[in-house]
Amino acid sequence: MGVFSESVEVVCNQAGQPMRLRWNGQDYEVQGEPLRWYERRQWWAEERRAPLGSGAGLVDHEIWRVQVGLQGNDGRGVSRSGLTLDLVRHVGSGRWRLLRIHDALRSNSSEPRTA
Repeated sequence: MGVFSESVEVVCNQAGQPMRLRWNGQDYEVQGEPLRWYERRQWWAEERRAPLGSGAGLVDHEIWRVQVGLQGNDGRGVSRSGLTLDLVRHVGSGRWRLLRIHDALRSNSSEPRTA
């Protein structure tokens, strides 16, 4: 698993769930249902003080775990091999960052992986 803090472009549906993302010059499609939870952050290490009533977004990070497949450029759709990523959305700005990669990065080879 790798830990990152890299900006990504995310397209969400009307309910706010990630559907597609662009990372590292590649387009990915979310496969399956994404999971969402909140994690506490050490806001005191990043902020001088917490304004009254600013708990959401200051105290907690919104995290989404998504499984993505590389979007094919040949019209065949999404590739079967994919990655499991944790994305974080900044509540105030709406910006997204890649936080974790759970699967090993694989080459763009079309050969199946063996255990």
